[in-house]
Amino acid sequence: MTTTTAPSVTHSRSGLAGQLAELGVEAGGVLLVHASMRAVGPVSGGVLAMAGALRDALGAQGTLVVPAFTPENSDTSPHYLDRVRGLDDRAREAVRASMPPFDPATSAAPSMGSLAEAVRLGDGAARSDHPQTSFAALGPLARNLLSGHRPDCHLGEDSPLARLYDLRAQVLLLGTGFDTCSAFHLGEYRVPAPPRRSYRCVVTAGSRRQWWEYEDVALDDSDFAALGADFAGAHDAAAVRTGPVGSSTSRLFRITDAVDHATRWLTSHRAVPPARALCHSPG
Repeated sequence: MTTTTAPSVTHSRSGLAGQLAELGVEAGGVLLVHASMRAVGPVSGGVLAMAGALRDALGAQGTLVVPAFTPENSDTSPHYLDRVRGLDDRAREAVRASMPPFDPATSAAPSMGSLAEAVRLGDGAARSDHPQTSFAALGPLARNLLSGHRPDCHLGEDSPLARLYDLRAQVLLLGTGFDTCSAFHLGEYRVPAPPRRSYRCVVTAGSRRQWWEYEDVALDDSDFAALGADFAGAHDAAAVRTGPVGSSTSRLFRITDAVDHATRWLTSHRAVPPARALCHSPG
């Protein structure tokens, strides 16, 4: 994950909300956020104050959305492969046996960062049902946005990303780089004949823990930094706005612009389909 270095300045909720508004976060809008609290720097009131500042900028009618991905419950994810690298068969099986099944009400998403967790655990938060690439949201549109997330569709037309696209939501990279931009994944589904692969994760069927395998588009974020640089370079400052939020340098743009650009760029730049998914989050 790309982050910016934060000096030791303590930021207030009201100051952060003001910076978000100045950057262009729309009151009453829908906002998808990827965040590095380390880049934002110290906040008086901690991560809950940062979440509060985002909601202040959005207003009572705005909806805040974050990824709540759980690669920890999959044995086909890069997260798992890193965890078991060098282990023998018995040790790998012990790791697999220890993996808890996904539960949208209780499963943590530690790899998504503290802001995403603060939103997931917030009063009245909703969460989509995908066992690996769920989203969490707060606000009046939260439940409608997150309903109908098909379990065999990570980040495509039957995921919250497509609903965010329909609403022309904004995307905020809060101190993170384009390599974290999950919106680009929707572009992967929209290229002609995208490559596919198998995924496997732990779920609950009835009251029983079991492994579930399914096929979906092969997600690959290895070139998202290059894609993002091209996206930013192709749009003016009004379309991809850059500015300070806390101690971070952050970017704000429309999901429609990002997905449409990603679809064109990926179609022309990925001549050879990836042999396996390289995505750091789902899997």
